[in-house]
Amino acid sequence: EQRIMKPYPPLGILYISAYLKQRGYDVRVFDSTFHSLPEFCSWIDREKPSVVGLYSNLMTKLHVIRQIAYCKQKGCTVIAGGPDVPEYAEEYISAGADVAVTGEGEETMAELLPALIKNSPLAGIPGIVYRNGDDTITRSAPRPLITDLDGLPLPDRESIDLQRYISTWRRYHRMGSLSLICARGCPFTCTWCSRSVYGETHRRRSPAHVVSEIELLLEQYHPDMLWFADDVFTINHKWFHDFYGEMKRRRIRIPFECISRADRLNEEILAKMADLGSFRIWYGSESGSQRILDAMRRRVSVDEIRHVARLAKGFGIQTGLFVMLGYPGEETEDIDITADHLKKTGADLFLTTVAYPIKGTEYYKEVEHEIYTPENWSRSTDRSLRYSGRHSDRFYWFANRFLMNEVNHHRMRNNGAPHRGKLVSSFVKSKLARLGMEMTKWQGS
Repeated sequence: EQRIMKPYPPLGILYISAYLKQRGYDVRVFDSTFHSLPEFCSWIDREKPSVVGLYSNLMTKLHVIRQIAYCKQKGCTVIAGGPDVPEYAEEYISAGADVAVTGEGEETMAELLPALIKNSPLAGIPGIVYRNGDDTITRSAPRPLITDLDGLPLPDRESIDLQRYISTWRRYHRMGSLSLICARGCPFTCTWCSRSVYGETHRRRSPAHVVSEIELLLEQYHPDMLWFADDVFTINHKWFHDFYGEMKRRRIRIPFECISRADRLNEEILAKMADLGSFRIWYGSESGSQRILDAMRRRVSVDEIRHVARLAKGFGIQTGLFVMLGYPGEETEDIDITADHLKKTGADLFLTTVAYPIKGTEYYKEVEHEIYTPENWSRSTDRSLRYSGRHSDRFYWFANRFLMNEVNHHRMRNNGAPHRGKLVSSFVKSKLARLGMEMTKWQGS
């Protein structure tokens, strides 16, 4: 976050904070976005909390393990939650956490805290993993997902320095941005995607409830733009049409970006998005090879993505693409096809990642018997997992450079009167990166 300077608040923690405060608990939030691990330790020393809840994902896990250890040294009861925890709950307990939460946190925390305060048995509380008196570890039954999202209080944004987020965005990008979510869960079947917290269902807040939150954000914090952090913003067309009507009724228009799918967009939806202020839509394009998309069970076609990107451009909406390299079965030719796809789509931005198997996903199950772990669990994350038959990290470094320079060269050639030196440079860099891919593949390094 500090490298790209596009930070957003930890909405999951802020939802839990608001829920617990509503029930009378004294809750304070340590927001690590702008702070260091030593600052967290000093905060624990100063605040002396009896219970500490720590949110863990693939990016934060290694710090969380250190946080758990420090909190236990200070006599705190530690609860671990977040998307990395459900599949590794026993490991988090072994690392020192007293309880691991394996799903949504609001209702579980509200039921768990009284038991911890009274030192009552934890048996019967759904959605947790804990250590028994005989040192065995018990995993309780899953907790049902929250059905009425409108019944949840809005995120406790007052507990953090929200203005610092907006100021950081303005300083580096000239537009102060804030995030919100309209739904939880995703019903699609992408093999690499983890659904460890929100499950495979899809639950939405009502349009009026969302627009009221937007009104509050605009009145209280005055952002220049919004980020709708839903997995698929326009998944439900009826909901979106109602949302559009509510925004128009209240005369709200603000620039925003979101993630969606090509098969959940059409000309009418795009026209209304543009009317509300949409300036960029991100798509999980992943690959330009239909064969790889089908292997991922993306349930979308390359042609659909290109068609919708062209439609969106007609309404002045930029296209951002997420690209995933290294999915099982991908060959060098598929990367060439992906480069061609990026050029034909005319993406304004694209971000690449190298596929890694997250435990609990279909992708993980597919390669599980081929996985070798470079370090022990407490020193690595699923991002570090490697498996037999996969190209080296150096190969994918070259692949990323190839895509970047190939697309840059194409843009310069088609944008009129390019600087000849830059045009030649991008061409040479593209060819060298492509050669590097072949060499590392041949060397097996």
